[in-house]
Amino acid sequence: MTEERRPETPAEENGATAVFVVIGKQLKLLRERAGLSQREFAELMGYGPDLISAIERGVRTPRPEFLRRADEVLQANGLFTAVIPQVEEAMSRARTRHPEWYRSYAELEAVSVELHFYANQGVPGLLQTEDYARAVFSRRRPLLDEDAIEKRVADRLARQQVLEQWPLPMCSYVLEEVVLHRPIGGTKVHKEQLRRLLRIGNMRNVEIQVMPSKMAEHPNMDGPFNLLTPNKRAQVAYVEVQGYPRLIADPEEVRKIADRYGIMRAMALNPTESLAMIEELVGER
Repeated sequence: MTEERRPETPAEENGATAVFVVIGKQLKLLRERAGLSQREFAELMGYGPDLISAIERGVRTPRPEFLRRADEVLQANGLFTAVIPQVEEAMSRARTRHPEWYRSYAELEAVSVELHFYANQGVPGLLQTEDYARAVFSRRRPLLDEDAIEKRVADRLARQQVLEQWPLPMCSYVLEEVVLHRPIGGTKVHKEQLRRLLRIGNMRNVEIQVMPSKMAEHPNMDGPFNLLTPNKRAQVAYVEVQGYPRLIADPEEVRKIADRYGIMRAMALNPTESLAMIEELVGER
C-alpha cells in the first residue's frame, strides 16, 4: 500500500491555496480589462508591484482591506468584497495548521504587537522576496522536491502579511553586515532582495539596523533569534538551530536574550545609516 503523502504546508492542508489562486486569476483578468499594468495598478492601490504579482499568482494572501480597495479601483461590483469571509476563514485555519514543531511560534507571530529579529546568516523570512525564498529552499539539505519548494515559498510569503496587518505591529531587525553581501540566488535575486529591504525599511512600523562586521566586540555569539510580544501577553523568544526549534517563555531566559538584543541595537548602525549602506550596495546612491 502506498503511504499517503502528508501536506507540505498549511495552505495545502486546509485548501486555502485554491481560494487564493481563484482570487488571483480574477484580479489579473479585471486589471488587464481595465488596461492597467501591475505597476500602474499597484500605484492606484497603494501597494508595491511585487505584492500585486504575488497575489495574482495565488502565492500571497489578499488581506480584507486589499480586497475592498481592489473592488473599488477595478469597479468589481462586490466581486472581491463578497469573498472576504472565505478569505478570513482560510487565513484563520492556516494560522493553526503549521507543522507541529512550528505551530506555537506561528500562532504567536500572527498576533504579536512587537516583533524583533536578529539574523547572522541570511535575510529573515518576513523580509524575503519570493525568488530569495525559493533559492533558500532550493539549496536546503536534504533536498526538497519542486512541489514542496513552491508550497513552502507560498506559506512564507503568506506569513509576511503580519507586517501590514492593522493595528501595525512594531518591528525591528538587526542584520549582520555579511547578510547584505551574501548573494543568495545570484546577483539579480540579491539586488532585488536589497531593494525589498529598502522598501520595508521605509515602512513606518519597521526599523532595520545593520551590525558592521568591523565591530571588535559582540554581545551575542550564540546565533540568530526572534523576540515576540503577543497581544496582551508576555514577551517570548524563539531560536532554531540545525532544525531544532525552541520556544522560550521563561521570563529570566527571555530577559537575557532581550538584553543582548538591546545592546546590539545600540552598537549597530542606526536605521538611517543602515538604509544608506543598503542603498550603496544596490547602487541607488
